[in-house]
Amino acid sequence: MREASAFAPGHLTGFFQICDGADDPLYRGSRGSGFSIPLGVHTKVRVEPAERTSITIAINGSSIPEAFVSENVVNRMLSTLDRPHEVRVEHDVQTPIGAGFGSSGGGALSLALALNEALDLGMSSVDAARVAHLAEIECKTGLGTVIAEFTGGFGALIRPGAPGIGETVKFRHSRGLRAVCLPFGPIPTEEALSDESLRRKINELGGRFVDEIHGDPSPVLFMELSRRFAEHVGLITPRLRAALDRTDGAGVPCSMAMFGEVLFSLVEGDQVLRLVEVLREVAPEHRVIVTWIEEKGAHLT
Repeated sequence: MREASAFAPGHLTGFFQICDGADDPLYRGSRGSGFSIPLGVHTKVRVEPAERTSITIAINGSSIPEAFVSENVVNRMLSTLDRPHEVRVEHDVQTPIGAGFGSSGGGALSLALALNEALDLGMSSVDAARVAHLAEIECKTGLGTVIAEFTGGFGALIRPGAPGIGETVKFRHSRGLRAVCLPFGPIPTEEALSDESLRRKINELGGRFVDEIHGDPSPVLFMELSRRFAEHVGLITPRLRAALDRTDGAGVPCSMAMFGEVLFSLVEGDQVLRLVEVLREVAPEHRVIVTWIEEKGAHLT
């Protein structure tokens, strides 16, 4: 039996443009801007040759019979071998699932990196990451999450596509910059990406905003554009709206993660404590996450 482990950081997106028209799924994806955090997905895999292929996937200790994206990754990588294997996958997801933290892409990416190592496939990390990108595209659970988490940091995806094809830029920022998040619940990405009206609204502003942040890569502008984008797209829920009204009143810029019922902000100094206090008052029963920007992208552990 062989084992390997990998980690992919979480990622929150402030705004984006859908770019999924290419015939080759490696060239489909998005342009957008967001940031990675050190809370993400740790994945451990155990593999051994077997009489017939079997795949077992657990998320946070519970067996998941319909983990479609992870199954897609495993089947793609096993198809390169000439004999069946037993594969056991354990995902440890540190962020709320399906709530705009990139857990689906992080699971696929960390799994692809770990499985490449455990099966001794000899793929480069970029090629392994491309497998995760293809799984996300096919399962319609994400567009640019994999390349963003593969890169890490605070920045923008300025050319769509899989790792090695899409182009990312990382923005410089102060060491004191903090990400503050208030997760309420999930918004299904697959449903959002298949809604034609929503897709149209996204692309009305997304591409232009990516160009703007690329020209002036500051957290202040990122937060301003993110909020304008969230207001335009129109997915802000009543409880998110109530929280945003309070943070607006406190003078701290906040927005909504794409896609998740999650309030977030990039702030530093006194604004960090001020925002945490407001959010704890607004939603005392919910966890407020305070963390930093994770500069390192997905990697073996």
